Amino acid sequence: MTGRPLVAVVVFPGSNDDRDAAWALGALGADPVFVWHEEEELPEATGAVVLPGGFSYGDYLRCGAIASVAPAMDAVRRFAGSGGPVLGICNGFQILCEARLLPGVLRPNRQLEFVCRDTTVRVEQDDTVFMRRCETGQELVLPVKHGEGAWHTDEGQFAHLSERGQIVLRYAAEVNGSLGNVAGVVNESGNVMGLMPHPEHAVDPLLGSADGGLLLAALVDAAAEHVLAAA
Repeated sequence: MTGRPLVAVVVFPGSNDDRDAAWALGALGADPVFVWHEEEELPEATGAVVLPGGFSYGDYLRCGAIASVAPAMDAVRRFAGSGGPVLGICNGFQILCEARLLPGVLRPNRQLEFVCRDTTVRVEQDDTVFMRRCETGQELVLPVKHGEGAWHTDEGQFAHLSERGQIVLRYAAEVNGSLGNVAGVVNESGNVMGLMPHPEHAVDPLLGSADGGLLLAALVDAAAEHVLAAA
């Protein structure tokens, strides 16, 4: 026991930001543990789960489609159902949508080109466990790198999500054609979040921004609280 909350980082064939996520989480006080996609259970005393960026299963069929039915995802569903915090970054966001743990879908970028650059996102809600180190209206600089990051849903669900405060991050300017410039959403219970920008690549000013540390540190806080609650 290290006294640091255990955060499971699920690794799929094609994941390429898993080690970046683990390094950032470790730097922010967590004990990151890799979980291979074929594992059927999460490690004991898991406090939070991260689905990292990358190209799981080579993005065959659709981004995140195959990963969404991997054995490890059944454990992630059970963990989320128990109230455990789950964060999906980029490809992880796509996986959570394909798994129906988050609303909407991720479509190809409007410009049909891969986008890789720093973006400014605005905090729309600060009352979820992931955003509580931020303030509503605060702007964060986070990098994006994706080809299919345009979040979309139907108008009725979009209005419903907006009304319920499930849209937590928006791009300050149009980036990829995402409906309403949405960059991040949470589930109805507020314990599952997906975002296309990469907070793990923005945890030190030397990387251009440390704003991502606010989101990941909040996840580490939530992980510690979940472990205590389950004890």
